[in-house]
Amino acid sequence: MKKFVVTIAGGGSTYTPGIIQMLLENQDRFPLKEIKLYDNLASRQEPIAKAMQIYVRDNYPDVTISYSTDPKMAFTGVDFVMAQIRVGLYDLREKDEKIPLKYNVVGQETCGPGGIAYGLRSIGGVLEILDYMEKYSPDAWMLNYSNPAAIVAEATRRLRPDSKIINICDMPVAIETIFAAILDLPSRKDMIVRYYGLNHFGWWTSVTDKSGNDLMPKLREFVEQKGYAAETDDYQHRAQSWKDTYKKAKDVQALDPETLPNTYLKYYLFQDDIVMHEDKNFTRTNEVQATREKEVFAKAHKIIEADSAKGISFATGSPHASFIVDLACAIAFNTQERMLLIVPNNGSILNFDQTAMVEVPCLVGKNGPEPLAMGNIPTFQKGLMEQQVAAEKLAVDAWIEGSYSKLWQAITMSKTVPSAGVAKQILDELIEANKQFWPELK
Repeated sequence: MKKFVVTIAGGGSTYTPGIIQMLLENQDRFPLKEIKLYDNLASRQEPIAKAMQIYVRDNYPDVTISYSTDPKMAFTGVDFVMAQIRVGLYDLREKDEKIPLKYNVVGQETCGPGGIAYGLRSIGGVLEILDYMEKYSPDAWMLNYSNPAAIVAEATRRLRPDSKIINICDMPVAIETIFAAILDLPSRKDMIVRYYGLNHFGWWTSVTDKSGNDLMPKLREFVEQKGYAAETDDYQHRAQSWKDTYKKAKDVQALDPETLPNTYLKYYLFQDDIVMHEDKNFTRTNEVQATREKEVFAKAHKIIEADSAKGISFATGSPHASFIVDLACAIAFNTQERMLLIVPNNGSILNFDQTAMVEVPCLVGKNGPEPLAMGNIPTFQKGLMEQQVAAEKLAVDAWIEGSYSKLWQAITMSKTVPSAGVAKQILDELIEANKQFWPELK
């Protein structure tokens, strides 16, 4: 069986060790020859990379692991690129959150003005990697989970239409894992789901078992009482902000009791409540810096100092890690697995913008995803999605054209923002913060 070469772009991410461990543990279905790490910030990547070299040496000596800031080395002879870049790092994420919050607007890394700001930083970084791939490994697939996926997907659809990129998100996978726990099923793969929406902006309309039995009534009953706060190990180890998010699904679901919502909808439907309960001086960025960021780098330095990874393991429970292996296998071995992916609409949702990047179930094989038909969608969801997709398209217009007015329109269009005046105040501060990463706006 062929052994694959995988590059992880964003090698300095705190998620990298878990993804590497997940890849290594799944070699029975996805054999590895080499894992390459690539990052344009050597100082951040090096401790992660050195620790993982020791880990692989001690546990999987048949696999090679290398790291580089040189695109030619990182992207030559590669089968898959798993992209998880964060342009601007946590310094800019913190501004994405705190600048909108100054104006009592949702401050979140993928939603509202913060998500738009992050999107404008991410577009150039993802395009750059796609161009490296085209130059050095034109047959490779990019499995992209760099945020915000909706804006990145719209930009790559327009600017690199022939690229072999699949945009993915782990949140639906995480929620379906909760569904499985509520239903006492061994795995989310024991369910067949119907879902439609945009990234971080969608609804489940059907959940059945493989025999076709309707599981929605039991799920709705649970969610109406507890949201997605199922008493799983994953839930118990979540930060309080995530526990609050899972509980809030109860309120979001009440708006349309026939469906089950993506958790991120809370930012668009309960903006005032979210802002009211937010600590404007200690946001999610600060929480991550105080926990996962410190823990992962401390573990990496411990491995390097001991020159041993004996007895050390990294968390692989992150849904996107296992989802990535599933997706790579589907492409490599033409498994036709059913997965939720972000793809051009092209008829999947009949009464919606056909050029929109929507998130729907797809069958995945060697030629990539084939979206399934979701039919017509109701007025409530259609209206919300049209407003959101307009904001995303305007943001990409702004990046392409260097247009201040288009970006002002994009932020104004976001349902998280109360007025054009507030949108302009936030935009002007975001421009100042993002001078190094955004195109010049006129």
